[in-house]
Amino acid sequence: MTDRLRLATYNIEWFNNLFNDAGDLLDDLHWSGRWGVTRRDQIAALGAVFTAMDADAIMVIEAPDTSRRRSTQRSLEGFAKRFDLRANRVLTGFLNDTQQEIALMYDPRKMDAAHAPLGSKDVPQFDGSFSVDLDHDGRPEPVRWSKPPLEVTLTPHGGQPISLIGVHAKSKAPHGADNPAHRLRINIENRRKQLAQCVWLRARVDQLLQQGQPVAVLGDFNDGPGLDEFETLFGRSSVEVVLGEVGTVPMFDPNARLALSGRLAAQPASARFEHDGVFLSVLLDYIMVSPDLAARAPRWTIWHPFDTPACYTNDALRDALLLASDHFPVTLDLPSPLASVGNGPT
Repeated sequence: MTDRLRLATYNIEWFNNLFNDAGDLLDDLHWSGRWGVTRRDQIAALGAVFTAMDADAIMVIEAPDTSRRRSTQRSLEGFAKRFDLRANRVLTGFLNDTQQEIALMYDPRKMDAAHAPLGSKDVPQFDGSFSVDLDHDGRPEPVRWSKPPLEVTLTPHGGQPISLIGVHAKSKAPHGADNPAHRLRINIENRRKQLAQCVWLRARVDQLLQQGQPVAVLGDFNDGPGLDEFETLFGRSSVEVVLGEVGTVPMFDPNARLALSGRLAAQPASARFEHDGVFLSVLLDYIMVSPDLAARAPRWTIWHPFDTPACYTNDALRDALLLASDHFPVTLDLPSPLASVGNGPT
């Protein structure tokens, strides 16, 4: 137990493949879904990473599936027991049919957590439908989330509640494209839908800020400043929408700020992919916080195996990070018990 509160977000590639329908870990030599990585090796690597993080609450992106036969909660609580993790309680919200859930693992000795979806006529719950006119043609179009964000009220024992929103924003691949022009049209439409989802997400953030709630948005946006050619078309990235545009209360993430500072600036990265025989590093994972939380001088860390010295110089941890997923955890250390935070109504 420490005097800080550590929040984390972690996208775990093919996590669902590591469990059977009963929620037991498949600790064997079959392939995990990660290229060239067995299930046994990925499980061991994930155990090492979670143990090293020692986070109080982890927003797990691409968590194991919940369906008629499977349970996210059963799988993750079994995983936590296997590695004796403090964050051994699991919370889920609105489920989806992609086999990639969003779940919060947390330490029940230090905090309470509850699914707390907020909804109104103008900004519905994330399992509903939201209308937005992105192309300014006077005809708002409905948009839905394929992976509804997880809204959580996290209450540290002896502290003030924090509103967490776990996000996996992802535009679909251009399946069914007949030619390059068709592919481009599908890509534009999918990116438009993702941007609309993040307009919806930002509207929820505004509601919470107006209520004086401390807010943290955690997850994988598959997008960021300067990440692709569609940013020029739409004028901004979905990350910039959630951070806050002119006239809104800004959210803060230092890695996003650094990425926004220009193409010639040093660029942080939270994911590493192989493409055409080379590895590409990109910033996809964020923890954005409201001004009251930012004012408490929290510390952000991307657990990058090469860019973060504490990870690079620890051979076992560096190897585990590379085996565990194509994304790396991002953590936020806040002073605890957060007894006096609050934005105040805006």
